[in-house]
Amino acid sequence: MLSTLTDEQLVELALDENPDAFGEIVKRWERKIFALCFGMLTREDEARDAAQETFIAAYRNLKNFRGEAKVSSWLHRIAVNQCLTTKRRAKTRSESFLDGEKSANEKVFVAPARLSPSRTTEQNERLYFVRQAVNSLPADLRQVVVMKEFEEMTFQEISETLRLPLSTVKSRLYTALKQLRMKLEKSQIEVV
Repeated sequence: MLSTLTDEQLVELALDENPDAFGEIVKRWERKIFALCFGMLTREDEARDAAQETFIAAYRNLKNFRGEAKVSSWLHRIAVNQCLTTKRRAKTRSESFLDGEKSANEKVFVAPARLSPSRTTEQNERLYFVRQAVNSLPADLRQVVVMKEFEEMTFQEISETLRLPLSTVKSRLYTALKQLRMKLEKSQIEVV
């Protein structure tokens, strides 16, 4: 049964032309990869496309996977590169990175039903400002915040994924959180 195999074993099977093996990899990682793409791109349609392109690129390059990092780190690295490519293309078309900020994109931040309408509104406003603050960070800082705080990746996983020294990852997160705190304090958002 494929679900009992490790990611690395699935890659080996996929290389031996077992079509279901790569499908299992996609099934395991599609939500995390989409969440990473969404965190970096902020638009659901772009995130879906980037996640799909990530798995297409991974499939095409399976033979290049050397096992030096975990499959998850390899997929995250491909996704980061895909998001950066997407953003570069958007920039050359003179599209603003923050365009298309729709409430539908904020459905990830749905408040529990037990909250009062005023509390829900207050929470949604706070989340909007946090989102804007994260989106305004430089790309290198934003990707570390998304991976650590939203994807709950470890520093080591982020280091492997971005191919950066561990100290650089920690430094970027510290800098990003410091900038976020300042931005949110300017917006008079209570920082916990």
